[in-house]
Amino acid sequence: MAIAAAPEISRRPQLRREDRTLIALLLVSTFVVIFNETVMSLALPHLMTDLDISASTAQWVTTGFLLTMSVVIPATGFIMERFSVRQIYIAAMVLFSTGTLVAALAPGFPLLLTGRVIQAMGTGVMLPLLITTVMNLVPEHMRGRVMGVISIVISVAPAVGPTVSGVVLSRLSWRWLFLVVLPIALFSLVLGALKVRNVTTPRPARLDVLSLLLSAVGFGGLIYGLSSLGDASGHTPVAPWIPVLVGVIALVLFARRQFTVTGDPLLDLRVFGRRDFTVSTFVTLAGFVALFGGLILMPIYLQTVRDVSTLAAGLLVLPGGIAMGALSPLVGRLFDRFGPRPLVIPGAVVLSSALWLLATVGPTTALAVVVLLHVMLMSALALMVTPLMTSALGSLPSGLYGHGSAVLSTLQQLAGAAGTALFITVLSRTTASEFAAGATEKAATADGVSDAFIAGGVVSLVAVVAALLVRRTAAVDGPVH
Repeated sequence: MAIAAAPEISRRPQLRREDRTLIALLLVSTFVVIFNETVMSLALPHLMTDLDISASTAQWVTTGFLLTMSVVIPATGFIMERFSVRQIYIAAMVLFSTGTLVAALAPGFPLLLTGRVIQAMGTGVMLPLLITTVMNLVPEHMRGRVMGVISIVISVAPAVGPTVSGVVLSRLSWRWLFLVVLPIALFSLVLGALKVRNVTTPRPARLDVLSLLLSAVGFGGLIYGLSSLGDASGHTPVAPWIPVLVGVIALVLFARRQFTVTGDPLLDLRVFGRRDFTVSTFVTLAGFVALFGGLILMPIYLQTVRDVSTLAAGLLVLPGGIAMGALSPLVGRLFDRFGPRPLVIPGAVVLSSALWLLATVGPTTALAVVVLLHVMLMSALALMVTPLMTSALGSLPSGLYGHGSAVLSTLQQLAGAAGTALFITVLSRTTASEFAAGATEKAATADGVSDAFIAGGVVSLVAVVAALLVRRTAAVDGPVH
């Protein structure tokens, strides 16, 4: 029997060498551009001193980046249909490299912000491009292991950003955060111009300008409002609820137009007609709320409550990123063999347990225990992200891969902003209340961190219940319905 089965296994389609090269190049390029989302998080005090700007102004190097991403990503479904992979890759890397150079040489804040916006225009396209290319090239029985590597890019790149930032800033100027990346970006651009080929067939899709404007106002308003809620300084030009409300109204109008517009929708929301896509996406969002909430909360706890340096804080969160990166490829292989449920359900339980245990940390908790709990949190996310993303996109017909990856990437940005807003809002309110009651700053912050992780734990319980609904998806072929 074993001998008879061997030829059948050998006939399963494999990934060609040129396809492996293309995916590897896209992976490296995407890691570099996503890394820049969080690399500036520790540089704000340096910018304030060097450029003589306020904290609220300096925050725009991150806020402006996220806002630009929120405008670009929803349009990537249209971009994937209208242009070839080669055209999109070269344009994205030219934009990213140009923005990096402008930011590195900026004599003042306006040009620095301009560079960050140009960077984000290139960054926003790369992840949907990578995912769409993988879904078109990789045979179904290999998708889990390849998506596992993509999970490293999605989760580890933003996680190691603060660590690298701390190392660089301990010795060099903030400009080196861009100068270190620039040669890699330029090398990727040149190599891509030589190696990247087209794997999709562009068609003359029409851009619905009104949908683009509504998505920009909707997603931009939500990202800005949630980021303002998550601004620990509390100094915002307008009350955060105003852009959130405007964003919600614009998104309702945007969603309605996608079903009524004549011609091509900007973001094809028919993906939510697939039950497995909707369930997997919902659980993924809960995981990303925990991921980005933890990313923002751990450095605050370590630096304020435990009095460790910026560099030490960055190094202490690094094991979690390494653990997630090391587990993701293995999780991908297990997904190919067993499907999502044996991975996602335990992952959701461990995720929830880690958040509730992190709620117990205080000023005297051993740092080794804190690091271990953070590793536990990141390992749980490794068990969830690859199976969920692969199941979500695998439930779609190939004609919706571009729109499905655009929806996932857009909602991940919203989940990141929501996680940051949730954790920082709870932290700030508890800290202020405890400080007013006479607690020391360190004790008040410790209580705030605890309450913030409790809020994350509550969210994680929803993820545990929803994870029970995840199931293995069958390959979908044929026309888009």
